[in-house]
Amino acid sequence: AVATPATPVENETPFKRLKRGLLSSVPSTQEFKEAGSFDVNKDESTVSITVVGASGDLAKKKIFPALFALYYEGCLPKHFTIFGYARSKMTDAELRNMVSKTLTCRIDKRENCGEKMDQFLKRCFYHSGQYDSLENFAELDKKLKEHEGGRVSNRLFYLSIPPNIFIDAVKCTSSSASSSIGWTRVIVEKPFGRDSDSSAALTKALKQYLEEDQIFRIDHYLGKELVENLSVLRFSNLIFEPLWSRRYIRNVQLIFSEDFGTEGRGGYFDNYGIIRDIMQNHLLQILALFAMETPVSLDAEDIRNEKVKVLRSMRPLQLEDVVVGQYKSHTKGGVTYPAYIDDSTVPKGSLTPTFAAAALFIDNARWDGVPFLMKAGKALHKKRAEIRVQFRHVPGNLYNQDFGNDLDLATNELVIRVQPDEAIDLKINNKVPGLGMRLDRSNLNLLYAARYSKEIPDAYERLLLDAIEGERRLFIRSDELDAAWALFTPVLKELEEKNVIPEYYPYGSRGPVGAHYLAARYNVRWGDLSIEQ
Repeated sequence: AVATPATPVENETPFKRLKRGLLSSVPSTQEFKEAGSFDVNKDESTVSITVVGASGDLAKKKIFPALFALYYEGCLPKHFTIFGYARSKMTDAELRNMVSKTLTCRIDKRENCGEKMDQFLKRCFYHSGQYDSLENFAELDKKLKEHEGGRVSNRLFYLSIPPNIFIDAVKCTSSSASSSIGWTRVIVEKPFGRDSDSSAALTKALKQYLEEDQIFRIDHYLGKELVENLSVLRFSNLIFEPLWSRRYIRNVQLIFSEDFGTEGRGGYFDNYGIIRDIMQNHLLQILALFAMETPVSLDAEDIRNEKVKVLRSMRPLQLEDVVVGQYKSHTKGGVTYPAYIDDSTVPKGSLTPTFAAAALFIDNARWDGVPFLMKAGKALHKKRAEIRVQFRHVPGNLYNQDFGNDLDLATNELVIRVQPDEAIDLKINNKVPGLGMRLDRSNLNLLYAARYSKEIPDAYERLLLDAIEGERRLFIRSDELDAAWALFTPVLKELEEKNVIPEYYPYGSRGPVGAHYLAARYNVRWGDLSIEQ
């Protein structure tokens, strides 16, 4: 949705003037820098996208396919070039062959698929070099200039590399390969440190070479369709916004579960654990979007300002409000599933949690006393990511006798299923047809696959397009990051210093029993474990 600018035309920034096409003449270099946009005079500008770490799994499975999808949908500018950069020795042809194996076309536009792939691959090139070599990045800069052909050059660097070499790569990018007359932006993948101190050190180091508005910290969960739809659902539907507070909402649950273990990634995972890997970023970002006040506008800074207010209003997380677990070996149907510590890349005797549940509270007027329960785990019985909003019981409900003693059966619940099978469910009570008075709990269901024929874009597509267009709404600002780490760092340190032993749960189960006790303490029942779910 594009909001009508509230500011008078004469007060608009160059970015807004460019976006609305109000500049009749060719914009100056300074205006291009301020605008950070290639929307006007495409013939005079070009975008060069460099995937640093091009030979890695993320690049092959997500970044290159997302770039091709954008090209296939006509979302990339007329003049663009894609470069892969990594230490591996590879030719342009070898890169194209590697990339071609992961490209797919949209279900509804398969006719010219092969032709589009060939055109896209012709725009892909490769340069081999070290991540800390100014000389190698200068060689890359020379190649980029050859392809840019004297146009206004805008450059996007995607750092798909381990965090320990972020700073070296950013230094070389800034010093040897940044654009001299257009914009230069850098996408940084999580993890953004391990705690408050390491995150602050990383941010400080990045800002030695880049301005804050050049840094795009990506959390791919913010690019998912149902997360993007959260604010639309709330702010454009009158039936929801008045209910979005402690007066009507009893609890909110943010649930993430995977039905597989670390599967060879244990070495990386063991250094971070499920709280850092999922809770501190994905789930907390969704919570902030869910709970924020109405922003002044849809402008990125207005939205991020409101998210920061939520994070700063949150009560410090206590150890007694956290349950950690680790999956153990389990045999089911004649198949034996390995324990976490059976992974050859995991240190023997590791106490790293593969499951965590936590109760969080926002100490502000809207949410005072409402428990926000988070749950994330690996090797559970089902793969899912969802938000569950359980509303309060109807006061003086005339039909309580029809529900018996369990009033939870009569609770209205809004379920936003982020993945898989994206959907929005609203659970309501209604009468079963017949002469008697029998009540039933039913779903008002919006199943995206049934309602919309168009395939849902991958999260990376949306986020890459936003980065190219300079839209920062779905990227994490440094003060957001500081507030998120401030919430989780004390409890993470306490878990590690006290060597808290995780509760063991069988591979493929519903998780540790302790999670149920944590929810029960706040009079909450996990919605994903009910019979109807």
